[in-house]
Amino acid sequence: MGIKVYNTMTRQKEEFKPLRDGEVRMYVCGPTVYDYTHLGHARTYIAFDVIRRYLEHRGYTVLMVMNFTDIDDKIIRRANETGEDPKELAERFLRYFVEDMNALKVKPADIYPRVTEHIGDIIDFVKKLQEKGYAYEGSDGVYFEVRKFRDYGKLSKIKVEDLVKGARVEPGEGKKNPEDFALWKRAKPGEPKWASPWGEGRPGWHIECSTMSTKYLGESFDVHGGGSDLIFPHHENEIAQTEACTGHEWVRYWLHTGFLMVNGEKMSKSLGNFITIREMLKRYDPEVIRLFVLQRHYRSPLDYTEEGIEHAKNNLERLYNTLENIRVAMEKAVISFRWGDEEFEAYEVIRDAREKFYRAMDDDFNTAEALKAVFEVSNAVNRYLTKVEVPKESILRKAWEFFRVVSDVFGIFEDYFREEKAGEAEALIKLLIEVRAQLRRERNFTLADRIRAELRQLGIQLEDTPQGTVWKKVKV
Repeated sequence: MGIKVYNTMTRQKEEFKPLRDGEVRMYVCGPTVYDYTHLGHARTYIAFDVIRRYLEHRGYTVLMVMNFTDIDDKIIRRANETGEDPKELAERFLRYFVEDMNALKVKPADIYPRVTEHIGDIIDFVKKLQEKGYAYEGSDGVYFEVRKFRDYGKLSKIKVEDLVKGARVEPGEGKKNPEDFALWKRAKPGEPKWASPWGEGRPGWHIECSTMSTKYLGESFDVHGGGSDLIFPHHENEIAQTEACTGHEWVRYWLHTGFLMVNGEKMSKSLGNFITIREMLKRYDPEVIRLFVLQRHYRSPLDYTEEGIEHAKNNLERLYNTLENIRVAMEKAVISFRWGDEEFEAYEVIRDAREKFYRAMDDDFNTAEALKAVFEVSNAVNRYLTKVEVPKESILRKAWEFFRVVSDVFGIFEDYFREEKAGEAEALIKLLIEVRAQLRRERNFTLADRIRAELRQLGIQLEDTPQGTVWKKVKV
């Protein structure tokens, strides 16, 4: 069976068939860089990071593009409030966004196009729409005439007639109809501006994504993603202007993440109920945040509570403890010439869980179900280690390899699977354990305790057992 994805356009799951064999071209709407990134954004970008990782794990080459909106009404308004140059403000928050994504272990996009670096491309796109009769010049800029695009509303299922009810043209707007949207805005005094055939101004919001996605991914590509709040009007308007320009289908699959909720309301800057990623990272390890997000399906609403994030933290610690148990057990494990009931029992759980993991991820990237399989393996391995005195290397290796897959797809446990660095670190830790043992024999407990304390500060915990000293990694 292949991968199935839920397509917002058709409102159903579909077999995933990219336009080109072995390649997936993906565009994800990036941030408008006027403020710090919050946990609601993290939910979307972690979700699409895992989707991308899984596609790559399954053998696809993924070309991923994510835009930066670095000129916009919100940026201009915030710059006016702070007395800052809009360009400098956008650059600062753009840099913060990249830092936050790196901290959350979100793999960088292949291309991060900025609006301000594609003004010429945007002007050319608007010209084509005007030439084809879909755009017209008003007193304050250029607008897209919605009623000329017959399929308008096919993504959001909103009818143009419903848009018109109660809508009105605001004073100073030069559009013909209330449902039309801006492609190019004439500059107001003091605003950033660029020369164009319609006077000095700047792009409207929606046109940037159509322009930059087609420039780097072609006139048709596989996946367009973003938060559910972008379905209308942003993605609906993107479809209208792009397909009006090209004359054919633009995107094959539309994927949208559910809202992050706080006390029953969507987390957003406008409501003032948001928690920045930077605030969260002061309190929690990045992998805790990732696991918190992955405990729910990406399309489902995700409720933020302190209990929920603490639950994710505890679950992550459980999984790390399992990895440590496997690593320590591998040192005394033996090659198996025969299996007993304990080995067959553990093997069957690992085998079935691996199948469940892939089946869940193939079913529209269902991380919540996939995580259940991860904990099944964790429980089975720990149960196995309590039943046998000398574990079989082959069982531990199968569990270890399963967790390697989980790490590759979910972006957690990554430090455990960097073999070269891990090998060097282990050699140094074992040397320090030997030095500490010698110090203890010499009754130099002060220095021996210092070695133990310093290693603990570095995330290495020493445990003295009747069989000798063992070490485990712990979160500091």
